[in-house]
Amino acid sequence: MRLLCREQATRPGITAELVTRSNSELARRVRGAVVHGVPWTISVDPRAVVGLGRVLGCTLPDIVHAHDAHALRAVRWAMRWAYRKRGPPPVVVTRRVDFALRRPSAWMAADCVIAVSEAVRRVLESHGIPAGHIRVIPDGVAADEVRRVAAVPLDIRKRLGLAPTTPLAVNVAALVAHKDQPTLIRAAALARVSRPDLHWGIAGEGPGRPLLERLIHELDVASCVHLLGYVEEADALIREANVLVMSSREEGLGSVVLQALALGTPVVATRAGGLPEIVPPDWLVNVGDSAALATRVAAALDHPPAVALPERYTIRAVTDAVVATYRALT
Repeated sequence: MRLLCREQATRPGITAELVTRSNSELARRVRGAVVHGVPWTISVDPRAVVGLGRVLGCTLPDIVHAHDAHALRAVRWAMRWAYRKRGPPPVVVTRRVDFALRRPSAWMAADCVIAVSEAVRRVLESHGIPAGHIRVIPDGVAADEVRRVAAVPLDIRKRLGLAPTTPLAVNVAALVAHKDQPTLIRAAALARVSRPDLHWGIAGEGPGRPLLERLIHELDVASCVHLLGYVEEADALIREANVLVMSSREEGLGSVVLQALALGTPVVATRAGGLPEIVPPDWLVNVGDSAALATRVAAALDHPPAVALPERYTIRAVTDAVVATYRALT
């Protein structure tokens, strides 16, 4: 089977060909696949469509896997040009967010939509995607690789000027509205009463930073809430933290939670999207409930729960499920 895709791992008997932006980080890191670099500078770059059409015409794949909405649109446009004289191969597309669909018709054109959680599946069905076209396959992590990368010390407490034993809760997410870091900052303010020693780190960048800076100032929590910016060593940060906190309003699954589970770091999260599918009920709070979030984080510090990465979220299990989906379509 010849597969044209953007990032999926493969199995024996499958030849993978990857189309991605020229000189991208993905292109540099990929192993086990032929890489075709194309220009890709905007959501759907016309040059990317032309390049993708050429690859399709030359490789004649048995199946095409697009990994987001932009890639799906590019694939559909490229197919109109590359397959004018013969039928196109099946198209699989992955949906990782639980937002409403802006263009449901584009998703209906796919032969199979992989939803990374039951929450995403429900959103797809609510927008008219036939249930029979949806397969729930979660994202997965290579636990050994996560642990290997995380083993390189970040020394985040030293960088922040904190004592080595200072309790630390971290959030790793883009600073955007649906990640709802304001609720986390309000939780930090409330937690000062019971846990004055607790510090909070928010790792990420985005348009929401000015709002968070104002809120930190208004609540007078600058001494215990740290905006860390983008942290390349995110795995090490999670490993060194006492607890990972997810304050999201919407979340397709929460792949950063899988990294935390692989590292044995406890997780406290909201009941947004797919988070309840991977975080135990005792460590979930309602969306926007800063008081409950503060209480649960304090409880996780006092009585850290034993955590482990379930087998279904390992990269091997996920790859097996995706390959089974490919075979069912060909």
